[in-house]
Amino acid sequence: MSLRIYNTLSRELEEFSPLQPGKVRMYVCGMTVYDYCHLGHARSMIAFDVVQRWLKASGLAVDYVRNITDIDDKIIRRAVENGESIRALTDRMIDALHEDADALGIERPTHEPRATEFIPQMLSMISTLEHKGLAYRSPNGDVNFAVRKFPGYGKLSGKSLDELHAGERVAVLDGKDDPLDPVLWKSAKATEPEEVKWASEFGPGRPGWHIECSAMACQLLGETLDIHGGGADLQFPHHENEIAQSEGATGKPLARTWMHNGFINIDDEKMSKSLGNFFLIRDVLKEFDAETIRFFVVRAHYRSPLNYSDVHLNDARNSLRRLYNALALVPALPVAIDWNNAHAARFKAAMDEDFGTPEAVAVLFDLAGEVNRTQSRETAGLLKALAACLNLLQSDPQAFLQAGSTLDEATIQALIKQRADAKAAKNFAEADRIRNELLAQGIVLKDSASGTTWTSAQ
Repeated sequence: MSLRIYNTLSRELEEFSPLQPGKVRMYVCGMTVYDYCHLGHARSMIAFDVVQRWLKASGLAVDYVRNITDIDDKIIRRAVENGESIRALTDRMIDALHEDADALGIERPTHEPRATEFIPQMLSMISTLEHKGLAYRSPNGDVNFAVRKFPGYGKLSGKSLDELHAGERVAVLDGKDDPLDPVLWKSAKATEPEEVKWASEFGPGRPGWHIECSAMACQLLGETLDIHGGGADLQFPHHENEIAQSEGATGKPLARTWMHNGFINIDDEKMSKSLGNFFLIRDVLKEFDAETIRFFVVRAHYRSPLNYSDVHLNDARNSLRRLYNALALVPALPVAIDWNNAHAARFKAAMDEDFGTPEAVAVLFDLAGEVNRTQSRETAGLLKALAACLNLLQSDPQAFLQAGSTLDEATIQALIKQRADAKAAKNFAEADRIRNELLAQGIVLKDSASGTTWTSAQ
């Protein structure tokens, strides 16, 4: 196939060919479910939703795993603060995650494992690492991974251990041989009898964050994946540690292709809960429709930074309305995509070049312009069919355009008169612009011998 993907590991665009012909095994790090999801989470979910949709559109079967971290220090603290059990908190947050993802048109992954369901697999991997001399027990009972005993440590981040130490602010604690050594198994503390813990050969405790993904990915998809993805903030230390743990245990590459989506920024600073500059998906959905949010994300390349503001979301909404205008004026005929069609070929070329959604979206606008010029229902059908690859433009056009219209009768009549004056002056471009402006607000004009009337789109 002709698909090329930017591989974070090699820092190059590479031809993509799955290990098993016709089938892709993809693992994407999911959420730690102690709170509601923000737009940064939405970006990652949408980015990899587009990836798996395009892989399927390219004729590939996709076995897609997006995990859930349901045991973590933050989860434990939040449950204590709320006075509820960890299970009650995580169940509630997982339900909320699904509500947000479903609203944004994100397909459920093939598997959505919870970390707490894979404790035996984690313990088995930790035991293997200890047997190979890559893990050691600390005096406090923790089991740590020895990064200096894994020759390839730092290859994903592209930094040596000395360089990583230069930016390391954590002192050697609790008997660690190296401050970079990740905890594989956290020993239960006698001073905290209510702490969540599991029995193990290492003593009672719970897993560290990094080993969770290593074990789940291996169990569900095998020792080597086609694609491993996540946000750019996970590249180090999480994914670096995943590589060390998994490859240390199996002796095989963890993933052939590593993909990382860019951040959503607020005033050029990464959106995150730790910085307190985040916007919850469900709060943004109170002001903007879900498809506008999805379009806002999709029209930017997944690796590029994306600046959030109401101005940018309003621009996305207006741009999306332009596409729906074409489909409202010319009802689409259902069509199968002919990839030899010039527009379809350009769309495919864009998506095959590292999922180039900005160029693909530009093709949609070109098609919308052609629909407006030719009134071709087949062209409208192609517009809708190509957009479906991104899960856009699948709503009823009239209903989408009607939503949020704020024009009153006097404003509508004034615009109708301006349009009549433009037609009388043979300024048909201006007349069409006014008609489309009204349609974008859910106002449909009907011309007759007796004049022009309007109705709200239903």
